[in-house]
Amino acid sequence: MTRPVVLLPCDVKAMGAYPFHCVGEKYINAVTHGAGALPLLLPAWGQGQDMEACLEPSSLAPLLESVDGLFLTGSVSNIHPDRYGSDMPASRPDLQRDDLVFRLVDCALDMGLPVLAVCRGVQELNVALGGSLNPSVHETPGFLDHREPPEVSREQQYSARHRIHLSDQGRLAHWLSGKNHWVNSLHSQGLDRLAESLCIEATAEDGLVEAVSIPGSWVVGVQWHPEWHFQEDLLSKTLFQQFGIAIKQRREARS
Repeated sequence: MTRPVVLLPCDVKAMGAYPFHCVGEKYINAVTHGAGALPLLLPAWGQGQDMEACLEPSSLAPLLESVDGLFLTGSVSNIHPDRYGSDMPASRPDLQRDDLVFRLVDCALDMGLPVLAVCRGVQELNVALGGSLNPSVHETPGFLDHREPPEVSREQQYSARHRIHLSDQGRLAHWLSGKNHWVNSLHSQGLDRLAESLCIEATAEDGLVEAVSIPGSWVVGVQWHPEWHFQEDLLSKTLFQQFGIAIKQRREARS
């Protein structure tokens, strides 16, 4: 096995009468062909009396030591508001993913594992580090409606919707020429209070934080969906290429 291995935590979705653990194919394609990695899907353990033991650092650390990166995907589900101290009612929660990912993030960051987080993933990163979310960006005065139009095709939903401005001296600005780039937009929730350990990499035209990083580590999170056009769009292609470089270096260090 020569390719670096990237761990992708699964969503838990009902299909008929049964729960299934799954990851969208677009994320698998982007990790495989955009970052040059072998994707390894991690189920959310399933329910059981030993659930807590499965999620202990002593159980997760050996798993993370055997991989080269962590990719937190987007999802139709949302983080439960209890995780960031909100009394808002839960909207499309996935409690099993919450349980798994928040433990994984803590462990991965402690180990210095490269992390790329997309959409729900960047929200998980912010909340795991002590930040909070705005559960209804479109209802907040001063912000754009960042949701996808429901009446158009899937291709149109993932087309460019608004521009982002890259922060000076940020990682994205270092990788790319030009400070303004177009991105797609398919989310109702967004970052609110930013975790202290995160730096802003990019903002939308309305000021919403669209990308973050952690100085001194390869940890990058974006609110848009770079996996959709990772082969054609320069910004998306660059993100996965740089993630690929980081995980290859991690693999070489492990070897």
